[in-house]
Amino acid sequence: MNLGRADRVFITGASSGIGAALAREYAARGASLGLLARRRPLLEELAASLPHPERHRIYAADVTDSEAVANAAADFIAANGGADIVIACAGISHGTLTERAADLAVFDAVFATNVNATVATFAPFVAAMKQQQGPRRLVGIGSVAGIRGMRGAGAYCASKAAVHSYCESLRLELRASGIKVVTIAPGYIDTPMTRNNRFPMPFLMPAERFAARAVEVIARGSSYRVLPWQMGVVARLLRLLPNALFDFAFSRAPTKQRIDQQRGEA
Repeated sequence: MNLGRADRVFITGASSGIGAALAREYAARGASLGLLARRRPLLEELAASLPHPERHRIYAADVTDSEAVANAAADFIAANGGADIVIACAGISHGTLTERAADLAVFDAVFATNVNATVATFAPFVAAMKQQQGPRRLVGIGSVAGIRGMRGAGAYCASKAAVHSYCESLRLELRASGIKVVTIAPGYIDTPMTRNNRFPMPFLMPAERFAARAVEVIARGSSYRVLPWQMGVVARLLRLLPNALFDFAFSRAPTKQRIDQQRGEA
């Protein structure tokens, strides 16, 4: 795989943030893209701004609608004769508190988008990719937040931990097929999602730089990588930290805003 050149790449969550940055990076390397997201105007604007816009197909669909995702996958495969790289990039993040009954619905929404939709994104491509030759990649976008749980972020942390474990299971299932499953765990990346955070974000990385590094990781077929590398060091230390020290250090850490706080409610 030549770092995206002439590859056929399907990306969900493509209208903004990491997904849009990956689309721009792959398009600059000559790839033909399938771009799926809910907001058609943003998809159209993105596709028009890319090199060779005639090569790219856009799909305005909610990633939690598995039938719509499957239809988009079928159209992309038919139009391009297959897919080389599929990136499940769609994700949402909200602060949550288990004691708040209203947040149960937020848990459902976060898991539907971050976990279930990752499965729904990969599923319609697997059979076709098994019939192909050459490098093939299924890429799950996890998060450093999936390494350990953080207060006020139970839904997001748990969903990203689930993405890591799911991709690991899928990697074992597909090992004999030659399809490589790549898990990328971003640290703090400068996107509309992180700009809502009210706490310090160490090693904040521009989305464009993240995308360039991610394309290289995907091309190599690395099984798991934290980006930027500095957050990888932090992740290893967090894994090793005994619970008592972890609890002492993070039990009073700032929390992500809940939906009602974002709306200015109590």
